[in-house]
Amino acid sequence: MPALDVSRRGFLAGAAAAPAAASLAAPAQRRGGEGEGGGWDAIIVGAGVFGAWTAWQLQASGARVLLVDAWAPAHAQSSSGGETRLIRTEYRADPLYTRWAWESLAEWKALSARHEGSLFHETGALYIYPRGDPVIGRSVALQRSLGIPIDTLSQAQLSRRWPQMNFDGIAVGVLQPTMGALMARRSVQMLVHDFVARGGSYREVAVAPPAVRGRLDAVSSRQGERLAADRFVFACGPWLPKLFPTVVGARIVPIRKEVFFFVPERGDERFAAPQMPAFVDVSSNDLHYGFPDIEARGFKVALDLSGPVIDPDTADRRVTDQGLADVRGYLRRRFPDLADRPLAEARVCQYENTDNGNLIIDRHPDAPNVWIAGGGSGHGFKHGPSLGRYLAALMAGGGKAEDRFLLASHRPHAGEGEIRQRAD
Repeated sequence: MPALDVSRRGFLAGAAAAPAAASLAAPAQRRGGEGEGGGWDAIIVGAGVFGAWTAWQLQASGARVLLVDAWAPAHAQSSSGGETRLIRTEYRADPLYTRWAWESLAEWKALSARHEGSLFHETGALYIYPRGDPVIGRSVALQRSLGIPIDTLSQAQLSRRWPQMNFDGIAVGVLQPTMGALMARRSVQMLVHDFVARGGSYREVAVAPPAVRGRLDAVSSRQGERLAADRFVFACGPWLPKLFPTVVGARIVPIRKEVFFFVPERGDERFAAPQMPAFVDVSSNDLHYGFPDIEARGFKVALDLSGPVIDPDTADRRVTDQGLADVRGYLRRRFPDLADRPLAEARVCQYENTDNGNLIIDRHPDAPNVWIAGGGSGHGFKHGPSLGRYLAALMAGGGKAEDRFLLASHRPHAGEGEIRQRAD
């Protein structure tokens, strides 16, 4: 089928996020204790990055919160699983996402510090562009105005600093030295651990699709257990279209992504941090990205822009020979000394793409106490702390809703097949 065109980086400028709420507004009277399946101020369904940070921020506001997941935090089928996620503030001069990423970094670093610094690696983040354009200049100026360390480099400067990388066809690089790699699965697991340690509740429960007809009083497990609360958040990633086929439906489409890790030659430190930053290569329609060898897992590289539609419950998670061949072809162009190195590991992950790359954070149109959070579109992980704070504020009746996150601002995808994103 023809490719569906999905813009991921052509974001419109937006307002700053609302501050965190001091408390949940006017909670309803509790309906019994936890042992009776009720009494929570909020139940969060989905313990990925969006659900875990929302639970954390709500709990910080004084709410009594239950977090549930059908499997486990950041499990293998979720979009929050896997080794690494890039945190960067290079967002084509978009004020909201730039600010959210910068504010989130502090909270990710605090989480990492609580766990002996093992969850964030300050590798730096390098964007390389085939040509300069005014948007790059505006983005650099925006970041400097926020106090974000950032440098621009010419092709000659790039080649001198990282001779292990071939910069043919590159005109300018943008380096964010304080950015880097979040250890994705481990970060979410440790966040949920901290949430429980300070009094939150977590359970592995498979929630049945809710029958939403006005205010929702409870959700039910697939075994028939009833869980009651005042407010509900569904942060279920690629399962949101199944839970809400009419309200969400094709506004979120899960697509398949192949990720590869290659073994540098023994003793060759050029492709490990800190000698090599994480990078995003915007020099072709393919838009590859990667990470240096972190924790001896190998040099990670992947294609960012296209992928077939998948079902998260039934998808075959084996990588393809063609995918591996394509990535090796890319390595021959940019990292020739890695092109024929052994493959250490490969996995299939997924994006939940929206039509325009913006997140979905909105109230269910038929239930005033139900919220939906999803549509990370391959860039949402880093924003977890800011998203949780923003949603907690909205749930408390404070803050201003961002138009771009509303369900009404997203069109359903027109069909299945391969979804291709634009690197604009």
